[in-house]
Amino acid sequence: MSDITVVHLMRHGEVANPEGVLYGRLPGYHLSELGRQMAERVAEHLAPRDITHVVASPLERAQETAAPIAKTHGLDVDVDRRLIEADNVFQGKTFGVGDGALRRPENWKHLVNPFKPSWGEPYVEQVVRMMGALDAAKDAARGHEAVCVSHQLPIWIVRSFVEKRRLWHDPRKRQCTLASLTTFTYQGDKIVSVGYTEPARDLVPAHLLAGAKPVKGKNKAFGA
Repeated sequence: MSDITVVHLMRHGEVANPEGVLYGRLPGYHLSELGRQMAERVAEHLAPRDITHVVASPLERAQETAAPIAKTHGLDVDVDRRLIEADNVFQGKTFGVGDGALRRPENWKHLVNPFKPSWGEPYVEQVVRMMGALDAAKDAARGHEAVCVSHQLPIWIVRSFVEKRRLWHDPRKRQCTLASLTTFTYQGDKIVSVGYTEPARDLVPAHLLAGAKPVKGKNKAFGA
């Protein structure tokens, strides 16, 4: 058995969310038609790979993204709650560019500490659970490859930890586009490299690409 194991940490595809709600961990948010196309595109991209384990966050959008990948390799989609979206006190609300949320006094108490952050699940707790999920996937696919479908913030936070960056950051600069793959290569039990690819880049709206400037009225993939 090879001592090299590859774990692909994938962000789910686009979600149907016309109201622009920060959906977070709320149930009932499914992939849009475009999101399903993204999932199929990544399944095609990964078809030649030695995938032996597919696991996803329990949220519908992650499960639906994982399904075509698992089907391509004749696998079931396992569930790992540690891959779930970060908790957020603004869940269920509209909280985007130009909507005035930052000017509302009732929100100020949640914005006092961006380093923790004070509005949601601490970054350190995200690191702990995501590293646990990555290690479990590595063990399940040892000597082969695994796919874990999760959400933007937890993916970016665990990548930042592995690459020894500070955990607090500018959300606009996360390199974690819809349906992207952040790939961790293990030698034995040690991560030896991190890679990043966007197999469905041509399907992603320009304002939602990694590093794109937010556009008022267009950022509808909240809580992703």
